[in-house]
Amino acid sequence: MSDDEVVTISAAMSELGNITTEVTQAVLSEFISRLSLSGALMGTAASTEKLLAQYLPPDRLQAIMEEIRGPAGRNMWEKLSNVQTSVLANYLKNEYPQTVAVVLSKISCGSAAEVLTILSEDFSTDVVQRMLGMGSVQRDVLEKIENTLRSEFISNLSQTRQRDAHELLAEIFNNFDRQTETRFLSKLEQSDWEASERIKNLMFTFDDLSKLDNSSLQTLLRAVKDDVLLMAMKGAAETAREMFFTNMSKKNATLLRDDLEVMGPVRLKDVDDAQTSMVNTAKELAAKSEIVIIKSGGNDELVY
Repeated sequence: MSDDEVVTISAAMSELGNITTEVTQAVLSEFISRLSLSGALMGTAASTEKLLAQYLPPDRLQAIMEEIRGPAGRNMWEKLSNVQTSVLANYLKNEYPQTVAVVLSKISCGSAAEVLTILSEDFSTDVVQRMLGMGSVQRDVLEKIENTLRSEFISNLSQTRQRDAHELLAEIFNNFDRQTETRFLSKLEQSDWEASERIKNLMFTFDDLSKLDNSSLQTLLRAVKDDVLLMAMKGAAETAREMFFTNMSKKNATLLRDDLEVMGPVRLKDVDDAQTSMVNTAKELAAKSEIVIIKSGGNDELVY
């Protein structure tokens, strides 16, 4: 996270909660009091670091800031699950197969599967065999692996990690209504066509839902309310409609077609809101590994 990105003070407070033995209750109380008087619960990474520097030694401050800047997660294994799998695999390929087996057994199954597909076949096969024969891991061994990952991997990752501006703008543009999105993209096309194309390729829109595989599309349809689906379909292209219809039961598809035929004019904003709701539902399902969504410009899975 760059200094321009907003971070919550709660992240710092969470870390402070783990080091009360290093900071006296009096200092901690003063910290909370000053935070309350400031009237804000948010700040930049720089302002958070400046505030904490008044109460913590440099080495402990650095550790906390690395936690804040690093990937999201309440513990080491959640953090690793949120790291880009290609980056994690590139690090793990140089570790002992037994160590990799322990790591993959602790992170999310989706991330573990992707890492195994990236690692060389012989190495990944060795890792799988070790996972099969692995019993409970001793606590001291697990702590040693966690400490190594924190100092050698997460630390370096947090220092080099900086969000791409095009990715950030693509996410912002995804939250615009259709008219605002068009207005900004049109202006940007005039001043920087290459940047506008890159942002459009990174955006995930309602039209991209029609590119879901049948299983993912059916899962999405089950998660969307009927009234939201009806309103979203009102503004959908015919090809997109047919894609949805073919993934419904004949009865539901017929009912939806009939409802669309008798449906009168609706506000564009209501259609946009419904389509945005479906996109957000798809993102939530993807985050839980219940569906796989593909971005506009290629075959890569989007990570949220």
